[in-house]
Amino acid sequence: MARSKGLLITLSTIFFIVLVSAPLLSARHYMLFSILMLLISFVPFVIRFAQKNLSSRELVLLAILGAIAAVSRVPFSSLPSVQPTTFVIIATGIVLGPQSGFVVGVLAAIVSNLFLGQGPWTPWQMYSWGMIGLVAGLLNNRWLMKNMIGRCIYGFIVGFLFGWVMNLWFVIAVIQEFDWNAIILYYSASFWFDLAHALSNVFFILLFSVTWIKILERFKRKYGLFKET
Repeated sequence: MARSKGLLITLSTIFFIVLVSAPLLSARHYMLFSILMLLISFVPFVIRFAQKNLSSRELVLLAILGAIAAVSRVPFSSLPSVQPTTFVIIATGIVLGPQSGFVVGVLAAIVSNLFLGQGPWTPWQMYSWGMIGLVAGLLNNRWLMKNMIGRCIYGFIVGFLFGWVMNLWFVIAVIQEFDWNAIILYYSASFWFDLAHALSNVFFILLFSVTWIKILERFKRKYGLFKET
């Protein structure tokens, strides 16, 4: 019954995408189309997360981690692209699983922007940080996340990927016309900001990842949380 319901929702979503995206693309409403795609991409994760029987302790823990990830971004707002938010999301995904990492990433973007300002960039941040947490959770049993070097490599790579994805919203919203020279110039100009994000991820992972992972794993075992992860 649950599978048939999920299949029905998936087919309905695909039909809705086809129905809405065609006129948006033909009218060159690239920004609306991109936001629509981002929001729809959340649907499978929301459905999957809703199907899990989460306890109140699990929900509280996710809310606390989301709040920490969001609030930790605010004091560093004067330093462009330098913040521990990505580190918190990665640690959550490693210990609590991909869906928890995705949820904390989404929460971090929404809550932190209540202080720093909401805008058309918010869905892109939700998607980017959510995917960082999701992939970290999917890799939690692989070599990459089992040791410090692997975690640092992942943190460094996603620091650049986050910036590249966030550049897309500016290209679509501001540049609009796909002038490759302007796009390449804009991506080149963001290099130092992306590098700052990547290096800050490595810094926080080196400094805090062992302690954070141990604390979260101990909390997970003690209270029997997220047994499916």
